[in-house]
Amino acid sequence: MKENTALKKIIYLILTVIGFVLPYYFIFKFYTANEMSTTAALAQLTALDWGALLAADLTISVFAAWTFFYNEAKRLQMKYWWAYPLATLMVGLSFALPLFLYFRERQLEQ
Repeated sequence: MKENTALKKIIYLILTVIGFVLPYYFIFKFYTANEMSTTAALAQLTALDWGALLAADLTISVFAAWTFFYNEAKRLQMKYWWAYPLATLMVGLSFALPLFLYFRERQLEQ
């Protein structure tokens, strides 16, 4: 069973790193190519129905994840539950979710 937990933690850490690097890579790429403001970038994202659909879907997913982070952290008595919503705001759900799952696995080991 411990091998399974160790493998899950490694996978979560790898996904955390990828979830940190990829969003910033694309943000950097976008801003260097277009020299736009954040407001213009968001307007461009939601200009198409597909972009608006993805933005709405991600918003709902973020609120569901935040609810999960809070409830699961409280249940397992994890410290610093507030760091995961903050990580979502600073980077994105692709970073915050695997980060939370990694620390959740660590807490379950205790």
